[in-house]
Amino acid sequence: MRILVTGAAGFIGSHLAERLCARGDEVVGFDSFDPFYPRPTKEQNLARLRGEARFAFFEGDIRDVAALGRATGGGRFDVVVHLAALAGVRPSLAEPARYADVNLVGTQRVIDAARAMDVRRFVFASSSSVYGGDSEPPFKESDLCLKPLSPYAATKRAGELMLSTAHHLYGLDVSCLRFFTVYGPRQRPDLAIHKFARLIEAGTRIALFGDGSTSRDYTFIDDIVDGVAAAIDEAVMAPGFRLYNLGGSRTTTLLGLVELLSQALGKKAIVEWQPEQPGDMTRTLADLTLSGRALGYAPKVSIEEGIARFVTWLRSSPA
Repeated sequence: MRILVTGAAGFIGSHLAERLCARGDEVVGFDSFDPFYPRPTKEQNLARLRGEARFAFFEGDIRDVAALGRATGGGRFDVVVHLAALAGVRPSLAEPARYADVNLVGTQRVIDAARAMDVRRFVFASSSSVYGGDSEPPFKESDLCLKPLSPYAATKRAGELMLSTAHHLYGLDVSCLRFFTVYGPRQRPDLAIHKFARLIEAGTRIALFGDGSTSRDYTFIDDIVDGVAAAIDEAVMAPGFRLYNLGGSRTTTLLGLVELLSQALGKKAIVEWQPEQPGDMTRTLADLTLSGRALGYAPKVSIEEGIARFVTWLRSSPA
């Protein structure tokens, strides 16, 4: 297939593009190199792909119609995988308008580009953050998700609704994938596992919010890529609108995570306790019944194995 991947220089996008090229697909990557974290980090994500004959890359903002046109003007596409977004709960509290602009206007521009190319299948990276004040774990796709707890979460839920409308009006076949706390090699440096690991390795204090009892459903990158690839390939009788959870289906507390990192690094964490932060969920856990049945999705990498793999990568990667 020929596949457009937005956010291709990011953590998940670069892993997905590598997987798709390796199996024989042609991938066009698109990314803006947003300065949320340093450009060299994203350039390193693309290092393997730069020499891949099946991969082409275009730099641009998803809100820029002309830039999207340059990326998509080279022929027919079978699927659009829309991963590009401003991510993160806490940063969205400081810049809600910017998150709304990039994540909502940008998503509509990508939908418009898909329509212009007559692409029939659209895979959207949503988030477990959409499960807010009206959801109880384990979270099910049938939950109403009407009470998101952060601007980021609200933009992801709104993106799902925009795509539901696109399916209704234009017959676009849509799969929205709700990712649960993805980690692994090349994880964004601001996220907990990466940030904590670097600080523990350096013997620097780490800030923990609350009392350490909050818990997350951590999902290793290889399992997430398995789920995205399955959504790309899903056999459907007619265009539809589908929601799928992609998680590890197991919770780990914040203190438990720090202990796992300490064990893998062979160093004791120095903890600085801080007040609980607004916008965060107390506990996340994915119900995988639907994604397991429809996509054959089944996470394979345990948190213990995943943390060990991450630490191996961290210690072998450039500073």
